[in-house]
Amino acid sequence: MNGRTHPLEAVAAWLLALLWLAPLAYAFWSALHPAAYATSFSLSAPWTLENFVRAWHQAPFGRYYLNTVILVVLILIGQLVLSTLAAYAFARFKFKGSGIAFALVLLQLMIMPDVLIVENYRMIGKLGLLDTIPAIALPYLASAFGIFLLRQTFKSVPLELVEAARVEGAGPLQILWRVYVPLARPTYVAFGLVSVSYHWNNFLWPLIVTNSVEARPLTVGLAVFGAPETGVDWSIITAATVMTMAPLLFAFLLFQRQFVQSFMRAGIR
Repeated sequence: MNGRTHPLEAVAAWLLALLWLAPLAYAFWSALHPAAYATSFSLSAPWTLENFVRAWHQAPFGRYYLNTVILVVLILIGQLVLSTLAAYAFARFKFKGSGIAFALVLLQLMIMPDVLIVENYRMIGKLGLLDTIPAIALPYLASAFGIFLLRQTFKSVPLELVEAARVEGAGPLQILWRVYVPLARPTYVAFGLVSVSYHWNNFLWPLIVTNSVEARPLTVGLAVFGAPETGVDWSIITAATVMTMAPLLFAFLLFQRQFVQSFMRAGIR
C-alpha cells in the first residue's frame, strides 16, 4: 500500500468539506453585511459590525456567556475529579464486584441522555434545583466515557513506576497525583476538549430545566432570541450565532494540532 490518496477520495473529502463550510460561510456573510445583502452575494456589498452591536444590546448575551462558562467549568471539574478516582480504582485495585461495576459503567455509554430526561427532571425538582445552573450540570458530573478513557490510560502506566513511588513512601493518592495524572495528560486534554465542546453546545436539557435569564446558557438564549415571534431580522440572528460559536471556533483554530494529536493518542489506547 502506498500513502497516496485516491482522486475520488480527495474529491469526496472536498465536497464534504464544502458542504460543512457552506452554512458557516453564510452565517459570517450575513452577520458582517447589512440586512439588505443577507441573500444578495455581491462583492461590492459594504461590511459592517452593526449587526453584532444590535444583537448584543437586544438580548443579555453577557449573562448568557457567564452562565455558560460557569456551567462548562463546573461540569469539567466534576467530571475530571470523579472520572479520575473511578478510573484509578478500576485500573489498579481488585475488589469484589469490580467487573460488574465496570460493566454497568460501560452500559451507561449505550444509553442516550435524552432517554433519562423525565427521571432527571423529577430528581432535580425534588432537590429544589430547577432553573439553576447546578440543575443543568448535575446529570453530567459522572462521565462513563471519561472513566473508560482514563481507565485504559492508567492501565498502560508501567507498574515499575508505581513500585518506585511506593518504595519512596508514597500512598495511593500520592501515586495517583504524582505518577498517573501527569502521564495521562494527553488523555485529559482530549477528554476536556470533548466535554467543553459538548456542554457548550448542549441545548435540550438546559432548555427543559431553565426558565429565566439567570440560568440560561448561550444555546437556549440564542434559541429564545431567534424565535420568529421576536421579529429579529436574519442578519442579527446570524450575528448572535457567530458570537455564540466564536469562542469554540477560535479555540479549535488555536489548538487544532493539539486537539488532533490528543485524540490520536487517546484512540490508540
